[in-house]
Amino acid sequence: MTLRARMPRTAIVGGAALALLLSLSGCGTGSGSAGSDDGKIHILVYGDAANKVEKQLIATFNKQSKVKAVLDTIPGADYQAKLQTVINSKQAPDVFFNWGGGSIKPFVDADLLMPLDDFIAKDPELKTRFLPSVFNSAEIDGKPYGVPMRGTQPVLFFHNKQVLEDAGVKPPKTWDELLHAVKAIKAKGVTPIALGGGDRWPTLMWFEYLFDRVAGPGLFQKALDGDKAAWESADSKKALGMIRDLVDAGAFGTNFDSVKFTDQGSPTLLATGKAGFELMGSWEYSTQQDAHPEFAKKDLGYTAFPTVKGGKGDASDLVGNTNNFYSVLKKTEHPEAVAEFLKLQYSDEFVKAQLGIGNLPTTTNTPLFLQKAASPGYAKFQYELVEKAPAFQLSWDQAYPQSAATSMYQAIQQFFNGQLDEGGFIKAMQALPTS
Repeated sequence: MTLRARMPRTAIVGGAALALLLSLSGCGTGSGSAGSDDGKIHILVYGDAANKVEKQLIATFNKQSKVKAVLDTIPGADYQAKLQTVINSKQAPDVFFNWGGGSIKPFVDADLLMPLDDFIAKDPELKTRFLPSVFNSAEIDGKPYGVPMRGTQPVLFFHNKQVLEDAGVKPPKTWDELLHAVKAIKAKGVTPIALGGGDRWPTLMWFEYLFDRVAGPGLFQKALDGDKAAWESADSKKALGMIRDLVDAGAFGTNFDSVKFTDQGSPTLLATGKAGFELMGSWEYSTQQDAHPEFAKKDLGYTAFPTVKGGKGDASDLVGNTNNFYSVLKKTEHPEAVAEFLKLQYSDEFVKAQLGIGNLPTTTNTPLFLQKAASPGYAKFQYELVEKAPAFQLSWDQAYPQSAATSMYQAIQQFFNGQLDEGGFIKAMQALPTS
């Protein structure tokens, strides 16, 4: 399973379906919660291989705390829907896993979550021990509602070294260099850029980076804050024009909507020399190591996304999944114990355990242990990018409420494949719900 597969794009269940789910008795492995106190704190997480670390930290916590912690898990594909079900019920957890941004805003608006200001006032390291560009992505209306708890996943620009060498080009540092590389690789009969358009979220990554490079992070934030005019701004139209130019140049071939990342389609194109580049989350590296180990060892290259001449965005800006977070329900009966549990998320034990399973923590002590990472050079490259990033834009489909995801994907896909023109795309994005 790839790391992206741990990030489901499941719309919030609605209407009668939600009412039905609310009648269910609960989920996970524990019987108590913030809503029905059993003298313990319940930690609800996305069920996957990373639970190994979460179990380890809970065992450490339980050795030193009178109030014990229990790990409750929900299998991946069901997480979002079941979280919606239990969050305001008697089965509500004390602490729960999320993606920050739009994934928690509805809960903040419903006054279900505890701002962490008081925790941070008593223990400033709950904020200062994390990289600011990551920590800030769980702030809502200027208040912190999450503590980073797994690893960062920036989107990087990967390439096949042999394909680039055969075409006589180097990894592009600028947009103009990318356009030149696309032309040179295409002339060799190779698809310049692999794209899993069938999954739709890989296509979104191109919009995220180009909007940032052209306009800076402020434009998207304005749109997210409800300023619909942001989508029809000159910078927005310039970014859309650059995307259209790239598609029209044949950069992605002609059948990208029938290719997927999730079935190894686009990574295989890159690994087998049938494509020169792929824009993908940092999990691409582990994906290639698992499926194409020789390619990963010898010919897989990676760089930051190219700069855009005259653009307002900083060349060091990143987009992607900043991290996962723990948020706290207001009605927890054990806030002091919860605060002590959250401190473990910047401990040396946490960092070493996460690195051991291939995750890259975003704590300030992470560099002390990078040599213990599964791929030390790659981990160091990523960490330095995140550390230096003046802005780390959360993936649009996570920054927006989950209810916006389907319409967003449709607009992205249809503009990319030519079914929507610039005006149609702008109208579609203006219609997205922001709360």
